[in-house]
Amino acid sequence: MDTIALNDMSSRAMTDGARVRVLFVCMGNICRSPTAEGVFRKLLEREGLGHLIEIDSAGTHGYHVGYPPDRRAQETAVRRGIDLSGLRARRVAPEDFETFDYVLAMDQDNYHHLSAICPRGLDRKLMLLMDFAPHLRTREVPDPYYGGPSGFEQVFDLVEAAAEGLLEDIRRRLS
Repeated sequence: MDTIALNDMSSRAMTDGARVRVLFVCMGNICRSPTAEGVFRKLLEREGLGHLIEIDSAGTHGYHVGYPPDRRAQETAVRRGIDLSGLRARRVAPEDFETFDYVLAMDQDNYHHLSAICPRGLDRKLMLLMDFAPHLRTREVPDPYYGGPSGFEQVFDLVEAAAEGLLEDIRRRLS
């Protein structure tokens, strides 16, 4: 797995009080990436780390810019104690690679779209979210958009496992 240099994040966090910034990216920013944003936000709140890590989500395509997450994603989130209703879809921009420390794609297709817009020298920030859950032996979070409710449940299960691994990675880098 490609990783961000420890010195890049920890020195900045300790010298100017900047947060670690994490961006979750899927295609339309209405299913997987807002789910990941909500899951990771809840995890950070539970761990008392919300003040240290900034989170956002975006899509590689502009199909749903300005819209809230898919109703089915919101319903699944509510059943798990997470409110996604305040989130709105936006499209990822090359500038996001300068703003965020982690740019996490949900699948290979989105990874390739992100790779195409990534400014030179910042590709070390781009990873697949599932790289943080190697024990699950899956590299992608599948798009549940055209499927039934079980697809949204599967997305939550995968994202929750990867969120734990991501937090562990951030903690390790900042210690």
